[in-house]
Amino acid sequence: MSIELEVGTRVTVTVPGSSANLGPGFDTLGLALGIYDTIEVEITESGLEVEVYGEGEDDLPRDGSHLVVKAIRSALNAADAQAPGLRVVCTNTIPQSRGLGSSASAAVGGVVAGNALAGEPLTTEQVVQLSSAFEGHPDNAAASVLGAAVVSWTTTPVDGSQPGYRAVSVPVDERIRATALVPDFHASTQAVRRVLPSHVTHTDARFNVSRTAVMTVALQNHPELLWEGTRDRLHQPYRADVLPVTAEWVNRLRNRGYAAYLSGAGPTIMVLSTEPVDRSILDEARTAGLKVHELAVAGPVTAEVSRA
Repeated sequence: MSIELEVGTRVTVTVPGSSANLGPGFDTLGLALGIYDTIEVEITESGLEVEVYGEGEDDLPRDGSHLVVKAIRSALNAADAQAPGLRVVCTNTIPQSRGLGSSASAAVGGVVAGNALAGEPLTTEQVVQLSSAFEGHPDNAAASVLGAAVVSWTTTPVDGSQPGYRAVSVPVDERIRATALVPDFHASTQAVRRVLPSHVTHTDARFNVSRTAVMTVALQNHPELLWEGTRDRLHQPYRADVLPVTAEWVNRLRNRGYAAYLSGAGPTIMVLSTEPVDRSILDEARTAGLKVHELAVAGPVTAEVSRA
């Protein structure tokens, strides 16, 4: 029998953004970033109210098609709980469709909100699974759920059932910081994926396997290896033609010794370092129309519940 949630119960979820791939770890590595969306959900007597402020407020839907709402309902269904009505308020600071995990953060925020309202019956592993299912891969979602860095993977059952999305957290050296250079245009993940080849050489595959291994070590306690650990041959070279501004800045920064890479599907350029990026470079980026975000590595998503 489903649990009927009490009208007036509220939850506030603070969910970090994320950067995926980190260079070589395509659909595998992720990093939680100190830029946050806040989602407030209240159980109401009936209906659905959706408010959106900040990033995406002019474009995102205000009905049941909103990703946060779909994720809340997914979690409630998994928890065997029902809400007579919902009021959802999203305050977004994560840039939309820029490679900073805005969609994954929405999915994570909704799932965590629904789970919290239901009394947290879902495990962390289930939260990762439900959140990742909206994306089709777990790197961004797992980073926002677990915080710090993650190594993630997808399993495909032989019986054809839903893929399993798994992840483990990787601690990050406290000296490492992230600097995001965000262009003023969107990038469609699906469109950018279409430029990738269906086959790659053993040489390139071996190269990326080795650099992904290097990157996990660099993140934990060898940040001097970040430049080498962010090298990639599987996706960034193919995306350069459709993201020329991003490719230009990644190359410019790497030529200056910075561990720069394409964040997720882009177009954001991400730099991982232990020292601030030179001010003159950041001033050039701003002059070129890029927004600069200097970010800490974030902890996991949080939820605070208040009952009527």
